[in-house]
Amino acid sequence: MGENLVIVESPAKAKTIEKFLGKAYTVKSSFGHIRDLKKKGLGIDIEHGFLPQYEISSDKKKTVTELSAAAKKAQTVWLASDEDREGEAIAWHLSETLGLPADKTRRIVFHEITKNAILEAIENPRDIDMNLVKAQQARRVLDRLVGFELSPILWKKIQPKLSAGRVQSVALRLIVDREREIAAFEAKAYFRVEGLFYVEGSKRPIRATLDRKFETEAQAREFLERCRGEQFQVTSVEKREARRSPAPPFTTSTLQQEAARKLGYSVSQTMSIAQRLYEAGLITYMRTDSMNLSTLALGTTKEMVTKLYGAEYSKTRNYHTRVKGAQEAHEAIRPTYVSNQDIEGTATERRLYNLIWKRTVACQMADAVIEKTDVEICGSKLDGKFLCSGEQILFDGFLKVYIEGRDDEEDEVKAVLPRIAQGQALRCESITASEKYTQHPPRYSEASLVKKLEELGIGRPSTYASTVSTITTRGYIIKGDKPGSVQDCCDLTLRDDEIRRSVRQEKIGAEKKKLLPENIGIVVTDFLAANFADILNYGFTADVEESFDKVAKGKLAWDKLISDFYGPFHKEVENSLQDREHTNSERFIGNDPATGKPISARIGRFGPLLQKGASDDPDKQFVSLGKGQLIETITLEEALKLFVLPRTVGSLDGKDIITAIGRFGPYVKYDGKYVSLAKGQDPYSLTEEQAIALIRESRDKEARRVIADFPASGIQVLNGRYGPYIKQGKGNYKIPKKSDPATLTEEDCLAIISKAEKKK
Repeated sequence: MGENLVIVESPAKAKTIEKFLGKAYTVKSSFGHIRDLKKKGLGIDIEHGFLPQYEISSDKKKTVTELSAAAKKAQTVWLASDEDREGEAIAWHLSETLGLPADKTRRIVFHEITKNAILEAIENPRDIDMNLVKAQQARRVLDRLVGFELSPILWKKIQPKLSAGRVQSVALRLIVDREREIAAFEAKAYFRVEGLFYVEGSKRPIRATLDRKFETEAQAREFLERCRGEQFQVTSVEKREARRSPAPPFTTSTLQQEAARKLGYSVSQTMSIAQRLYEAGLITYMRTDSMNLSTLALGTTKEMVTKLYGAEYSKTRNYHTRVKGAQEAHEAIRPTYVSNQDIEGTATERRLYNLIWKRTVACQMADAVIEKTDVEICGSKLDGKFLCSGEQILFDGFLKVYIEGRDDEEDEVKAVLPRIAQGQALRCESITASEKYTQHPPRYSEASLVKKLEELGIGRPSTYASTVSTITTRGYIIKGDKPGSVQDCCDLTLRDDEIRRSVRQEKIGAEKKKLLPENIGIVVTDFLAANFADILNYGFTADVEESFDKVAKGKLAWDKLISDFYGPFHKEVENSLQDREHTNSERFIGNDPATGKPISARIGRFGPLLQKGASDDPDKQFVSLGKGQLIETITLEEALKLFVLPRTVGSLDGKDIITAIGRFGPYVKYDGKYVSLAKGQDPYSLTEEQAIALIRESRDKEARRVIADFPASGIQVLNGRYGPYIKQGKGNYKIPKKSDPATLTEEDCLAIISKAEKKK
């Protein structure tokens, strides 16, 4: 045991730090928080100033015992948890729980795990910052109060096992509000006109768009009629030099957004990978609001840029944090050693590291210099102008390394235009008026939701991943695709002085990997908005975050913050409990044309459902809503379709074949067995022939699955997804490589099972 004990949060971090310290230091991990608010009851003494009641987590008791024994043997204990509020709280809990005396305890912080950073931290220890601890404690207590008091109301009013949270409920509201915007949106058709022109003697086309749009096909045709025989010329050419600057280095939220856009990583996936990179000493601390880079980092990056690309590509830039209420003064996320272009690790780790490296290097590079050309083309008798723009990169600068991604659709690629001058005549190859439809506001992706939360000042970088994860786990939202709808669109093309009409199909409103509200999420949001307006108020939630920041700076007492919040909030809770009305968001959809019975949608005990018939109707029917169907938008036509299932499509060998939709999607039921429908097959229109083909295919597959069957011992040799294996009861057993599955006897199988059981 060394005379110095260093305590960090994770084993990976401990392993990395241990390499930099000598034998006089022992590095151990606390595995995160060692204690939290009591799980039983509220865990907060409201009567005595909202005093938190902490307990050691059951899974951490062994860790605490080991750390306590190690601390008693050490001369000095170094608390080296992360340098944010959560890390400061961990250090304080360790100090309190282990009973560490002040004279032998040191608090050290660093934002990168390098030898220099660790040794410098040991040279400059400090005391635990109680303001940061109190800010973390305030957040934890306030969130517990909200969850503890709101959740039982949701159980009584809506459905058991629901829960609510301060930041999560606001994030959910953003998603629900956007879905309602989309539901209320009416797509309108319009015609966009594009001309294809050529300079005499040039093969490079000039594609220009008319500066106005038409509402109807008749208006578009009338314009094309006026273009017949028209002489076109260039009426204006404007060239200007523009500079484009690189994006600043990554903060937590911008890393989450860019990793989602460019790598397809979820917010939680990005944070998990970044945590591993940090603990391995490869990047700086990954929870930060800061865009600042250290003097050392600026110097080494300049050397790297000059070495790789030349001195003309280098430009030192200092960035300053603009985020409202930004927390502790960390650095931006960057490689610890910018000289390491590549790292060893998994494919996902290498890709994220590469993204961070490129962003860091690019932000210290020169502006790109671009020549932009704007061209105006007019006809002698037309009242509209055709406009086009092109651009040419004169100096690529930072674009040599990195271009920032976008949430919305990419800008149209700017074409390189042929040599062109004002007054020049152009040959018109064709003019096309294309029917388009206005697009609804885009649904939130994980990246755009994080961006919106940051804009509103709600939550903090460290909370975004858990916020999205929580509302997904609770079943309030899902991450999914929207297929959109296919529309017939008309094109009118003027070519060789003749107007031709054609029709094409265009998919409208299709979206991928977006956050979609579920029915229960909408009901919970509506209930909270009606009864707890402050909880769902964007400004109020952002103000609470600012109050946490004031506590962290020592400008506000944490218990006053809680007291000011809890008084009005608790009164709203009591008022809501007095109202005994149950909320199930029932909506009348219409009457069944065949029977005249009313059809309504509501939240039932097991989720959203449709009911056909009045409550006192003994023959009333129920059916679950399909995937992606919402109570407030489902139509009568869609509802009637759901009541068609289960449907008898035919028979085979005198037994009925039935199609239905279950928990895992559409299926065919035959002779007590279930066969899933193939992708693209519809349970409403599946024919008897298609169903029989599925059943026979399933039978053949099942027959090929069984290699050998020994009923006496309940043993089967089966073909599985990963090759042949032995099955007995609920146990599955690997077949040794040297054994041939086709020749195994019952005795062979029993021997393999016996050997496997002994090995366990």
